[in-house]
Amino acid sequence: MRTSLLCGRALTAAVLASGLALGASQVAAADPDSQTVAPGPAPGPIPANAAPAAPPLDVPPPDAGPPPDQGAYEAVLTACKQFGVALDYAANNYEDFAYNTAGGGNSVNYQDPNVANSNVIGRTALREAASTALDAANTPGLPGDIADPMRSWSFRAAKLLIIMGVRGGGDSLNQTASDMNTDAKNAQMGCALNGGRA
Repeated sequence: MRTSLLCGRALTAAVLASGLALGASQVAAADPDSQTVAPGPAPGPIPANAAPAAPPLDVPPPDAGPPPDQGAYEAVLTACKQFGVALDYAANNYEDFAYNTAGGGNSVNYQDPNVANSNVIGRTALREAASTALDAANTPGLPGDIADPMRSWSFRAAKLLIIMGVRGGGDSLNQTASDMNTDAKNAQMGCALNGGRA
């Protein structure tokens, strides 16, 4: 997901660079005394196989929708950034518990000091991340295709910390974490489609 966003940014940078080059060529061709653009060659006949002229850069195409609502756009940026913080915090602090409990199937040795310690750290982080994600989902003006998976991720994070608290088995832990990953991916996709990044 972040790779595709980087590609999108590279494309935007290329478009901006070509637009700046076009603007610079018009300035370079200007008559310094009159501040008007110097005349070009006299127009001649247009060949039959010539491509149609591109519309000016500042005019939207006729089939373009209405400009984005600035309030909704700000809501997307704010919520997606906040959700990204929640994801990073949860992942960084749950990781040790996941590693310490991996490989045992449904059996989890909660008596192991490493598992016990990482369980406490992981639950604490999940509690905070779930709250942050829910706050992000409740951002006023946030579209449902972003808010719904954020909210679902928050509820599943709360479910995961309860499973960890009651010393649940590996199957429950893995299934809930997998569902959270699906919610995170859906929220990130919604953010990307609406101009944000989580």
